[in-house]
Amino acid sequence: MDTMSLITLVLAVIVLSAAGWFAWHTHNRKMLKDRFGPEYDRAVRQYGNETKAVSALGKRQQRLSKFTIRPLSDREAQEFESKWRDTQAHFVDDPRGAVRDADALVSRLMDTRGYPMADFDRRAEDISVDHPRVVQNYRAAHNIAVEDARGTSSTEDLRRAFMCYRALFAELLETKPARSGQEVHA
Repeated sequence: MDTMSLITLVLAVIVLSAAGWFAWHTHNRKMLKDRFGPEYDRAVRQYGNETKAVSALGKRQQRLSKFTIRPLSDREAQEFESKWRDTQAHFVDDPRGAVRDADALVSRLMDTRGYPMADFDRRAEDISVDHPRVVQNYRAAHNIAVEDARGTSSTEDLRRAFMCYRALFAELLETKPARSGQEVHA
């Protein structure tokens, strides 16, 4: 084989390898964008570029795959639904208490389903893997609860927080695994 043929062959292998890598990378990015929806865009803003966001979202999936996230039994779902109705019923008389109770109930539900219960940011990341369309509700409700602890939340803010918790709660309550959910814009 002469030198020119060898150079051509090497260049062809390099071009095909690069094209293959680019196709794989584009496919992977699209799959993550489809799976994570608005959370993908949030990650791009948070990490500053798509490459870092794709890496971070992939790591979230890998981390969560090490845990057993299970659906609720019918009995558990009914018990949680009952507790939610009680929490919702006392919102009128005590919005702050109801929001605190909603936060605690969502945390207990996450724990019962098997989600790791690390700090808030890690919990939100973990929830984003299976529930990317409502994780923004969790963040919004949490931010309002933090503001409320400082005494700066209005009743309307608390109502929005409660609605956000309700959307997340409803999706987490499912008795079979799901990959999409409902959004509440707060």
